Amino acid sequence: MYLSLTTTMALSKKDVEHIALLARLGLTEAEKEKFASQLSSILDYFEQLKEVNTNGVEPTAQVTGLENVLRDDVVESYDAETMKKLVDLAPEHEDNLVKTKSVF
Repeated sequence: MYLSLTTTMALSKKDVEHIALLARLGLTEAEKEKFASQLSSILDYFEQLKEVNTNGVEPTAQVTGLENVLRDDVVESYDAETMKKLVDLAPEHEDNLVKTKSVF
């Protein structure tokens, strides 16, 4: 089946500049023009997909049938001496706690 891509969802250069600002991307003038055209084509394709009849089609996230195999979370208790030895193995520790760099 042939799909004709007509530009009905044209993004302006200003739209691309706004998207680039949100994504913290520095774009040249040529890239802004190029991406306006390319992103418009992508949006046009999604408009075509909206026309497909999906009645009776079950929603799915994947089609392979694979499932995650998870193990139960089991809390193991250790005596104070073992805990001290484990904490001492860390490069940095304080008050029986392991120190790490901030993740935020």
